[in-house]
Order: sequence, then structure tokens, then C-alpha cells
Amino acid sequence: MPAADVRRGDGDGVLAFIDAYASITKDSVAGLTGEPLVARPWQRQLIHHVFARGPDGRRRHRIALVGMGRKNGKTALMAGVALYGLLVEGEGAQVYSCAADREQARLLFGDAKRMVELHPELRRACRIFRDAIEARGTGSVYRALSSEAYTKEGLNPTLVLYDELHAAPTRELFDVMALAQGTRVDPLMICPTTAGLRTDVTGRDSIAYTLYEYGKRIATGELRDPTFFFAWWEPPDGASSVTDRVAWREANPGLGDILSEADLASAAASVPSRTPEAEFRIKRLNQWVNSATAWLPSGAFEGRAVARRLEPDERVVLGFDGSFNHDCTALVACTLDGFLEVLGLWERPPGAAAWEVPIAEVDARVLETCRDYRVLEIAADPYRWAREIQGWAAAGLPAAEFPTSSPARMVPACATFYDAVVNGVLTHSGHPALVRHVANAMVKVDRLGPRIVKEHRGSPRHIDLAVAAVAAYARATYHATAPPPPEPAILGLLRGMVGPAPERPAEIASSPAFGRMLGSHEEAQR
Repeated sequence: MPAADVRRGDGDGVLAFIDAYASITKDSVAGLTGEPLVARPWQRQLIHHVFARGPDGRRRHRIALVGMGRKNGKTALMAGVALYGLLVEGEGAQVYSCAADREQARLLFGDAKRMVELHPELRRACRIFRDAIEARGTGSVYRALSSEAYTKEGLNPTLVLYDELHAAPTRELFDVMALAQGTRVDPLMICPTTAGLRTDVTGRDSIAYTLYEYGKRIATGELRDPTFFFAWWEPPDGASSVTDRVAWREANPGLGDILSEADLASAAASVPSRTPEAEFRIKRLNQWVNSATAWLPSGAFEGRAVARRLEPDERVVLGFDGSFNHDCTALVACTLDGFLEVLGLWERPPGAAAWEVPIAEVDARVLETCRDYRVLEIAADPYRWAREIQGWAAAGLPAAEFPTSSPARMVPACATFYDAVVNGVLTHSGHPALVRHVANAMVKVDRLGPRIVKEHRGSPRHIDLAVAAVAAYARATYHATAPPPPEPAILGLLRGMVGPAPERPAEIASSPAFGRMLGSHEEAQR
């Protein structure tokens, strides 16, 4: 985030208000009831970033997702923010606490209400009711809401605090509140939460996990959206032990200060005798857990990333998994020593209602890949792409069908890939989308054997790069020990195209598939 946006934002004002008026509302490690609430340096940085403003003077963010382990003081801090929104953000402000149910929403509201009761100036400025606080003379109001979305259509919020978003049974209330802010000049929704189950009661990705995935893609540079703020404290990939103190600190910025380390150690010691491990991971390590079984051990694949790229003319096998308009189309290369690199990904943009895979662009990329590297095989899933695969083969490319829906193919291929990851044989370039797709893959086990699948039918979390990588790695291990096949004439021809165009053999030049690919390639060059 640009430092100038932080400087011109409202962070100083929000923190000045909290310093002057916010109080500790219950005796805790942080202090005694009634003592001033002292924002820690990491909390101050968080507030400055959430309340940044752009060069046009408008608030930079509309939605802020903030995640950390329990007992790190997020509720008290957000209560101070809520009172700032009530008393400072102009006349007619509407501030709301939302949650999965009214009782949860009242927790944050209750902290704010207690802060008003503890401070004489706030008592004079506000009228307190059971589920509402009104600012005298401005018409501004702060309410705790129930979870029924259909009753919130007429609201016009300036500030929404959606507490523990991970527990939302569906995304309806979130969507209603986000859309209700549309007529306000600088609305803001802050969602302080821990992690949770990836899916909601509908079986689809929860709204919290959807926003988490969106934030991760912004953080890795895959997407750009300045209206969305993402701050998430979680352990580094591969921290698999609940007793890992590095993981504790990564997920709990207030550890040793707001949060007692002895308390966290006691909670860890209760796993699994009294506390389920999944519950500890959610609440204390801020890690998402699945209702299904993850394929690879946590962090195992991420830990195999290396600083390497494919060399020109290197011998590779390509894995290809295509789609038409819903899933992704993926092209992954694997070297004979087991290094993976993503060479193409065509993924529907978030929110795009009408989108189709650009087939000509995919064709051109396959052609360019065969020109730049010594491709031994294109292991391609024929579903929806049989015509294109036949065209590649007719043009002389080493295309071969690799049906990824076939257990006979995928069970041994997945086993080979799994063993290579856990035994440290396989490596990859660290492409963020590849890491994401592999993390999304779940394992299905039945009488036919274990193989990777999506978590559930219709899930928006794609695994296509993982499928392509499995196919590429399986075939690369075969070619690593098999006698090298004779090179198709077209591959030598394609590599010659980087210089002056050579004379094309008649049987290749007359191929319709080659003409189609060549046309796509030359159009891309123009």
C-alpha cells in the first residue's frame, strides 16, 4: 500500500479517539476493567492501513478482512472503532455489529456499550439502549443485528463490523450489508475473524474462506483490488505441530502481551484428549480446516519450491487439463528430473458471468512451448478438448490422451506424485496458482484407489494445475527411464521458427491443424 495513502488516511484520528475514550472492559492479561485501552504497535499499524485514503481523498478500502487467533484483543479494538464510527463520522451515521447470530453480534456491541458506561464523556454523548447506542444530537446510531438477512434490506450503513465471519451459515447477510452501503460516500465493512471450516451449510466455500482466498491472491500479486484490505496472521506453511511455538507466534500477534503464553501452552497440551486438533488449529493457529481429507501433508508441496526456471531446449513432458468456461485450462511442464513449471493458465476472472477459454490462445501457447523446449509428450485430458488434441497429433506434435477421470490412470499417477513430494524428490517453481491448486486438491478413496478430486461438486476452488502437474510428472518419470523416442519433424521445424522461417515439409505445411496453430502464433507475434 502506498505510504501516502496511509498518511492521508484517518488512522491518526481513529487512534486518538481510542487512546482518549476506549477502556478495558473486563479484567485480563491486558489490564484491569476501566483502565485505558492501549493500542499495541501492530494494532496501530493495522488501523492506519484499514483507514487509508487514496489520492482523491476517498477511503481506499470498502471491505477489510482481518484474521488472527483468539484472545488477541481484536474485539476490544473493534469496539473502539465502532464508537469512533458512531461519534466522529458525521451526522446520521449507521454503525452495525453483525455475526452468525445475535448473541455473537452482542459480544462486540457489549464491549462498546461497556466502554460508554465506563467513560463520563461518552455517557454524556450517548443514549444507551438494550441493542442500540444513539449519539445525542446527530441522529447517528450503533446497533447489534440478528442474522436474518431478509430483515436488513432497508439499512444504510456507514460502518459494519462483521464479527467472526467464518461462522456465517451462508453469505446472504454479508451480501446484503455490502450492497446496503452503496449510497454512502465512504462506507467500510471490517470483518475481524479467526479461520474456520472452508465450507458453509450449503456445502460451498464459506464467504470468509472465499474472501481469504481472494486476499491471498491479492497478496501474491495475482489480482489487484485496492478496495479490499487483507491482514491475516497465520503460521508459515508446513507448521504441522500444535506445539510449534513459531506457529503460535505467527498466528497470535498479541502473544506474551495481550495473550498469555501459558494459556496457549495449556490449550495445546489438551490436544487431542480434551480439545480436537481441528478446533485448536482454527481458534489458536488461525488455520482453515476441511470437511474432507486433504491430499498432501500441510506445507509439504510449498516446501518443494526452488529458484529454478526451464532452460531453452530442455527436455520436458507437458501436462494439459482443459475446460470450456467454468474451470481452468492448465498447461504444466515437467523435466525428467522432476521439476514443475506452469507454462499456461486460463482461469475465469472472479465475478465474470460470461467467459470462455480462448482456444486460439491456448493453441498458440502449446505451439510456442514445442518451439522453445524439447517436448517428449503432451499428456492431455481429452474431455472437451478431444478435437484440439487430435489436431495437435495430426500436426505432428507428440500429443497423447491422458484421461484424468480414469482411476486406472490417476490412481498410480497420484501415488507417484505424492511419494515424490513427501520424499523430497519433486521440485517446482513456486508459482502461486500452482501452490493454490495443489492445496485445493482433496483425496477420494474408494475401491478403485485414492486419487485427487475437488472438495465438492461445483466448488470454485480449482485444482486444474494440480491435475496437469500429476499427469506431467507421471509421464516424465516414464520418459526418464525409457529410450528417447525419435523427434517428430515438426518440433525441429518449430524451433527453427525463432530465426528465418525454414522451408516447411509438404506433409506438415498442408496440415489444417498446423495452419491453425501457425496462424494463431503469427497473429500473436503481430
